[in-house]
Amino acid sequence: MKVFLQGNEACVQGALKAGCQFYAGYPITPSSEIMEKMVRVLPEHQGVFVQMEDEIGSIAAMIGAVWAGAKAMTATSGPGLALMLENIGYAIMTETPCVIVDVQRAGPSTGQATKPASGDVMTARWGAPGDYESIALSPWSVQEMYEFTIRAFNLAETYRMPVFLLADEAVAHLKEKVGLKKNINIVQRAKKSEQPPFGETAGNLPTSMPAFGQGRKISVTGSTHDEWGYRRTQVPAAHEKLVNRFCNKIRKNVEQIVEWETYEDQDAEILIVAYGFTARSALAAVRLARAKGEKVGLLRLKTLWPFPEKVFSGIGPKVKKIVVPEMNQGQIVLEVSRFYRGSVIYYNKTNGQVITPQEILDCIM
Repeated sequence: MKVFLQGNEACVQGALKAGCQFYAGYPITPSSEIMEKMVRVLPEHQGVFVQMEDEIGSIAAMIGAVWAGAKAMTATSGPGLALMLENIGYAIMTETPCVIVDVQRAGPSTGQATKPASGDVMTARWGAPGDYESIALSPWSVQEMYEFTIRAFNLAETYRMPVFLLADEAVAHLKEKVGLKKNINIVQRAKKSEQPPFGETAGNLPTSMPAFGQGRKISVTGSTHDEWGYRRTQVPAAHEKLVNRFCNKIRKNVEQIVEWETYEDQDAEILIVAYGFTARSALAAVRLARAKGEKVGLLRLKTLWPFPEKVFSGIGPKVKKIVVPEMNQGQIVLEVSRFYRGSVIYYNKTNGQVITPQEILDCIM
């Protein structure tokens, strides 16, 4: 079925398709349409909507709903994400599957509340304290706002962790036709109470997650704990085991998580690396450059975290340089430079305006 939707509206449709049963949030542009839509449609799908007093309460309520057995999500923007960071760390430590939609805007602080940016990329990776791995998806279309929301729920349930949908204002407020596919795989939560709730399977995946009231007492603590949830804060080996598991469940499954795609890269001598709305401008720039006889290609990152490092270490000698345009002062370009040993240049724009195809073209010509 084809429908005409705004990006934020498509996100809501994706959440419903994935089985979202609980939403807690606080209004903040440019994500507000997600909350406004959820308050109307979630009760119609036997779900619960709660407007909290702030983003701290929102993520806390969401975590509680997950441990009560629901699939849950929230949506925010940069300032709200900053308030959520302590509880994002708690969700990581307690292996709580949830979805956090961050519709990025120009910052820091309040910044330009309705203007696009990509300034939260590193916050999604390193914002919470301690050692862990992150999953963050970057949609470039309204269709992907729908599909990536579903995938975010599936990844959250598979790896039992918070998953970020890192959108930006330009994609969130874009309106396009969206195909609402019927046959989409939805990962359902395993709730076996006989397994230790914080253990690990043979495939480096977390054990199942029983909800409160399902026949077993569960301790859900943000302190160091063993596989049954009992605090082990004075046991060095227990903490090392826990942190290693948080990291390895992603590191050992990177190939199943990371996604990217390429355009016109077969003979490319200049490769543009882009994500989010900027990748749309980059693709237009590639086509303009090709029309001028220039060998330019595009590598679009669908997954920002974990970073697809093998893609860059495998780039052949034909590529003379990589260009990374970003709506920030240079964040993903740092990762590109870590894993690609050739020439890397970047183009940054942080005035609340999207990067245009001509600007990218001027940068590479």
